[in-house]
Amino acid sequence: SSLSASCWSHLHLVNMFNSYNMKFHHSKALTSPYPGSHTERSQVPEDKVGWLTEWKDYNPVEYTAKSVLAGPSWADPQINDEGFSPKFNERDGEVERRSLNGLYVVENGRPRNPVGRTGLTGRGLLGRWGPNHAADPVVTRWKRDGSGNKVAHPVTGKNILQFIAIKRRDCGEWAIPGGMVDPGEKVTATLKREFEEEALNSLQKSPEEKARLEKQLQKLFSQEHFVVYRGYVDDPRNTDNAWMETEAVNYHDETGEMMDNLPLEAGDDAGVVKWVDISEKLELYASHSYFIKLVTEKRGAHWSEDPGSECHE
Repeated sequence: SSLSASCWSHLHLVNMFNSYNMKFHHSKALTSPYPGSHTERSQVPEDKVGWLTEWKDYNPVEYTAKSVLAGPSWADPQINDEGFSPKFNERDGEVERRSLNGLYVVENGRPRNPVGRTGLTGRGLLGRWGPNHAADPVVTRWKRDGSGNKVAHPVTGKNILQFIAIKRRDCGEWAIPGGMVDPGEKVTATLKREFEEEALNSLQKSPEEKARLEKQLQKLFSQEHFVVYRGYVDDPRNTDNAWMETEAVNYHDETGEMMDNLPLEAGDDAGVVKWVDISEKLELYASHSYFIKLVTEKRGAHWSEDPGSECHE
């Protein structure tokens, strides 16, 4: 599924804005059984997650899903397959094998998860050895009343922000309409494509309708935007040799004119799509609430009635 990154993504961050002061933690990446299977991970105690901690008896389970081994276009071959010699930590032809978090170790020909042990080797459900790149577009506007005036929250007095959310078919969670970056594709193109496919059902549109949508979206996606987060994601599909990374970007329609007449229609992996009022009461999947909270801070919008509130998972 092109959208599985959005549904499963999860991370723990200490300082979103300072990549040098960032602390990662494996929680979802220790999920057992492994998603979509009966395979149990080897148990990894919290104090043994980091590679710097010596653990001679570490004996992870090897697992790669049959759907990956079948050799679809989005997946690599097995490491030892004839003719497969991936260039890790580099742009490898059309495939981006560089990590957003810097260089990673390659051991016995396999990339090593930069955050630590997961109790499972191979690729699981992920197509690429090493980083698997995704993108999450957060499209926002101000909530307005019938007269077109911004609506403020009665307690905080801050204006209420809205974003376009999709309800995923596979896990029933509300989420940001994101997905995987295709080989050779720029992240900016992924953000726009995924939004069109998931929130506007562009795959089912006629060429004429698609052209009209493209024209309408061009202004929104070509304006100045805010990069919410770039980097590693603690995801239940992660293994010792393959992991998720994402780039979450906020595209904001300040006047509402660009998005007001946009025909929202759920497509691809989305069951429902709609504008949602943003507050801490929103129940979004995993890290998406954190991304949304950061956008409200950037825009000075309402988040919580409790001024000391933090974002909880």
